Amino acid sequence: MAKRGKKYREKLAKIDRTKRYDFREAVELALECAYANFDETLDLAVRLGVDPRRADQMVRGTVVLPHGVGKKVRVAVFAKGEKEKEAQEAGADYVGSDDLVERVQKGWLEFDKAIATPDMMSSVGKLGRILGPRGMMPNAKLGTVTFDVAKAIKEIKAGKIDFKVEKAGIVHAPMGKVSFGPDKLLENIAAFMDTILRLKPPASKGTYLRSIAVSTTMGPGIKIDPGYVKELVA
Repeated sequence: MAKRGKKYREKLAKIDRTKRYDFREAVELALECAYANFDETLDLAVRLGVDPRRADQMVRGTVVLPHGVGKKVRVAVFAKGEKEKEAQEAGADYVGSDDLVERVQKGWLEFDKAIATPDMMSSVGKLGRILGPRGMMPNAKLGTVTFDVAKAIKEIKAGKIDFKVEKAGIVHAPMGKVSFGPDKLLENIAAFMDTILRLKPPASKGTYLRSIAVSTTMGPGIKIDPGYVKELVA
């Protein structure tokens, strides 16, 4: 295991490793343990009682966080005709059709999220090997393959994030910046956890929420008692 720095060890000493905190205690302690000289992100990790290898137990979705994640998101839209104009008016950072596809094929990736109209997917499909591994490929299930480009752009700019359970059964997601303060972060977490609960697969048996933890970018992890989720969401 890599040797941790003095500041990390000092913050770790503040945490009771045998305790499972409630959400407010955990978030406030995580903010107290943030020590980097930049505005760290608060990350949430939720271990689910699902087997991601089975299609009927896959947990994947999107949620618009009430306060966003504190990051300006650059949106590229693959569209043509009137939809191209609509995307520009809705605030897309980059808009194009086959010319934009060609630009990405040549290595340009100066954007964070991509949206495509259905009639562009035959061309955008060529970018699967480039955008797929980066989690940037437009996907109808995530609302990024749509003719309603204005709505999709607005949601992403407002703080929409997408998530997917990993092989180990864990979902990771950013909940905002340390500078947000505990109240805004808790509201973001509540929205996220509400979505996680609603996405519980019928095929999932036993305990669905196995464990939850929060941490800042540089700080130590803090365990949360899953029993507090319903109280938080309510």
